[in-house]
Amino acid sequence: MDEVADLLPQRGLVAVDGVDGAGKTTYCDALARVLRARGREVVRASVDDFHHPQAIRWRRGRTSPEGFFLDSFDYERFTARLLVPFAQGRPFQRASHDLASDEYVEAPFEEAPDALLLVDGIFLHRDEVVHHWDYSIFLDVEFAVSVGRMAGRDGSPPDPDDPRNRRYVEGQRLYFATCEPRKRASLVLDHNTPKTLPSVITPGRLATT
Repeated sequence: MDEVADLLPQRGLVAVDGVDGAGKTTYCDALARVLRARGREVVRASVDDFHHPQAIRWRRGRTSPEGFFLDSFDYERFTARLLVPFAQGRPFQRASHDLASDEYVEAPFEEAPDALLLVDGIFLHRDEVVHHWDYSIFLDVEFAVSVGRMAGRDGSPPDPDDPRNRRYVEGQRLYFATCEPRKRASLVLDHNTPKTLPSVITPGRLATT
């Protein structure tokens, strides 16, 4: 974790991407603790707080992989309310939608002109957002592992090939085929066994190059 913290810019926008169940939130929280222990100011955020309403998310069907990949998140609000203003040192908002209530929300405006923004979520190397990151990390996890973790967390089926997982697994495979996040990331980490030190697969380059 210290080695990764050494790679991050003093100020800017950092993404931690990976499939559902990769351990993104836990990893980001741990990385934020390391940075704060060094006296760094860190703002944590998640793309999960910028979902589209259910009517949009499910408009291609509740089991559609294309719908999961294409319709899950409101990238216009994500960039306009969080990424762009944060990068410009202006007041920003960390949410636009509440998933539990399925309602749009007006999150409070915050200011952190000298901070690092650390964002977790799936699909963070999509064309709509990849150019916003000053640095990005992809947690590489096999579906057999990630779906098993989701089963323990959410009670979903543990088999990646179970039809009930098709929307999520195939939707993320569409993302891999379309956006190649492993190639776009600044750093790729093997996160199949997160209790041990993740191994570097690719030291990478900046996601914006």
